[in-house]
Amino acid sequence: MFSWLMKVVAACWRPVRQYARMNEDEGGHNDELLWYKDICQHACGEFSFAVVQANALVEDQSQVETGPHGTFVGIYDGHGGPEASRFVSDHLFLHLMRFAREEGRMSDEVLRRSFNATEEGFLAHVTRSWKTKPLIAAVGSCCLVGVIWGEKLFVANVGDSRAVMGSLGRSNKKITAEQLTRDHNASVEEVRQELKALHPDDSRIVVNKHGVWRVKGIIQVSRSIGDVYLKKPEFNLGPVYTRFQLSEPLHRPVLTADPSIYTLTLNPQDKFLIFASDGLWEHLTNQQAVEIVYNYPRAVIPFAYSGIARRLVRAALQEAAKKREMRYSDLKKIERGIRRHFHDDISVVVIFLDHELIGKNSNTPPLSVKGGIDVVVPSDFSVLDGLDVNHNLVP
Repeated sequence: MFSWLMKVVAACWRPVRQYARMNEDEGGHNDELLWYKDICQHACGEFSFAVVQANALVEDQSQVETGPHGTFVGIYDGHGGPEASRFVSDHLFLHLMRFAREEGRMSDEVLRRSFNATEEGFLAHVTRSWKTKPLIAAVGSCCLVGVIWGEKLFVANVGDSRAVMGSLGRSNKKITAEQLTRDHNASVEEVRQELKALHPDDSRIVVNKHGVWRVKGIIQVSRSIGDVYLKKPEFNLGPVYTRFQLSEPLHRPVLTADPSIYTLTLNPQDKFLIFASDGLWEHLTNQQAVEIVYNYPRAVIPFAYSGIARRLVRAALQEAAKKREMRYSDLKKIERGIRRHFHDDISVVVIFLDHELIGKNSNTPPLSVKGGIDVVVPSDFSVLDGLDVNHNLVP
């Protein structure tokens, strides 16, 4: 037990200083709604983690799971309440491990089955709870998952949380941003056309209300876990909840939980990954975000580097304050709930890639870190150590 604890201390260095400044940004200014883990080890490098709360109840959930051969990242951006994002955080990773063991490898199909099982599980939860808590049918969550396994990166998403790669070009000088996911949001023309093609007989499948495109005039995302009232007609909330009332009966689902899945081989030019809920991307472009990370390299400014997820959150909050013509220091004094009028919950995980470690056995202890929870515990990801990182079936 003691030896494992010492490994955890080594994997998350500077823990005493980190906890002492849990509610401070890198300038030492207090922010009671900020949580972070500055730097921890994963199988092929280090990661930085930060969350800032805006809602009365935080609707973002997030996690990092590491093992000797792989790393799992999950960003779950809830809406309508925290129940769906919490359910995803409690179940999706466990489904992924179960299906990976069944298949003997990590694959697109493992990810797809994990999303589908999580959706089915939440539907069962809503079915059990609906009569006493009808609004749970209007609770949903975006879901972004990344898995590094060997030299492969698997990314899957529903909704508009986003994964962005920071890569160097041939000159090895300029960092460029590559968006790895597609935003499933009605503000995107491609998504609106996709919805219209799927629902040719519904002239109101997407509606522009007050300058914002929404599916059925209600919700911006076109894919999610949950939001059962837009998928199953028996969960129509009726006229008592006018905010969620459809103008006509629901004949078939208007949202889906089917993830978009992307697989690529990591190469030496790929330096880091940013996984974040849309609260970050509302205020920063992809290029701005990767430049912030790249401009604080660990070899030059190690302490700035270690708090890079916090730095991204701070940059987004500064932009949010600027849009309201207020000072950043005043924004941080606004209480949860009221603060949602200025910015959303924001979750950020930055994964640094050390290519000399990719695809090799790692001495990194298995760790489980969940956003907003000050606990680092052994990760169940270690149960996948028997899988072949080259994605072949183990004899």
